[in-house]
Amino acid sequence: MNNQIRKMHAAKRRIARVRARVKGVASRPRLTVRRSLAHLYAQIIDDTTGRTLAAARDGDVKGKAGAKKSDLAFEVGKLIASRAKDAAITTVVFDRRDKKYHGRVQALAAGARDGGLNFYMY
Repeated sequence: MNNQIRKMHAAKRRIARVRARVKGVASRPRLTVRRSLAHLYAQIIDDTTGRTLAAARDGDVKGKAGAKKSDLAFEVGKLIASRAKDAAITTVVFDRRDKKYHGRVQALAAGARDGGLNFYMY
C-alpha cells in the first residue's frame, strides 16, 4: 500500500511541476491531454479566463471501431486541431500533465500538428 501512495504523490508533484511552467494565455492557450486506460481527452484552455475553448475525445471519432488506441489518438489530435481552427486558434502550449511524451500522447500531438496547430515550446 505504501508504494501506491508514494506513486500517487509523485504523480501529483509531477503535475504541479509541469503546471508551474506551462501557462496558457489568450494568444496561445494550453492544449491539455487527459489519458486513462480506455479513453483519451483533449481540451484547449485559456488560463487567463479559465474557459475551455475547444474539446475533443476519442468517442467523437466516428467509424474507428477496432482501431488501435494510437490511431484513435492521432484522429483526436486532428479533430482538436480542426475545432481550434474554428475558434481561430493557431498556436497552443502543449500540457501533457504527468504523462511521458510517447504512445498515445505523442500520437495526439502529431495529429494536432498534422491538423495545422503550431506548438509553442518554452
